[in-house]
Amino acid sequence: MADTGTGREASYSRVLVKLSGEALMGQQGFGLHPPTVERIAGELSSIHRMGVEICLVIGGGNLFRGLQGAAQGMERTTADHMGMLATVMNALAFQSSLESNAVETRVLSAIPMDLVCEPFILRRALRHLEKGRVCIFAAGTGNPYFTTDTAAALRASEMKCGAIFKATKVDGVYDTDPGTDPAAKRLKQISYGDALQQNLRVMDSPAIAIARDNSLPIIVFSILEEGNLKRIFDGQGVYTMIR
Repeated sequence: MADTGTGREASYSRVLVKLSGEALMGQQGFGLHPPTVERIAGELSSIHRMGVEICLVIGGGNLFRGLQGAAQGMERTTADHMGMLATVMNALAFQSSLESNAVETRVLSAIPMDLVCEPFILRRALRHLEKGRVCIFAAGTGNPYFTTDTAAALRASEMKCGAIFKATKVDGVYDTDPGTDPAAKRLKQISYGDALQQNLRVMDSPAIAIARDNSLPIIVFSILEEGNLKRIFDGQGVYTMIR
């Protein structure tokens, strides 16, 4: 456990944070919004300073989404590879922001591209964490037909993380759609089975299944609420736990 400096202990000493590419857009409709990237990087930096080892997977939907390309007639494998390259671009941008916060960071890609980042090698990634570096895993699993949600669950399992922190636009999982039902109630906890059976779409079903099979809790929280991530580690934040 990591000391938070507030008299509490961080709930997990090693976590994987899954960010969507859309989270980096801010109020824009496309691309990267540098102030938003800096804000989120600052929040992760504060968790890192608490002594928590951080792994990170970022989607690429703000730049290119493979499924959308395939839906418009592009060959699916080609479209998915383009989406993987988009995640590398996001990872490099986030690395720059984290290092501007004095957090040493390494980008490890499932698709080798030695001129811009390291290849993903499990023992090397574990060593980076031991040295206090943040690891950003890019290019998904390196395979088409798999989402970055699935990549996040896979990497979290490989890295022996204590939990997956799934950043979303809402502050947890609700019993009905909070966007259309003002009486929707946030659930404090839900089982893997219920999340799959009810098709809640918090993460895709292969990702939830990997988390279930490896006893990895998924903590769903709002990345739009500033400071919420640190409050979760302090035992005060708002979230839903899938376990």
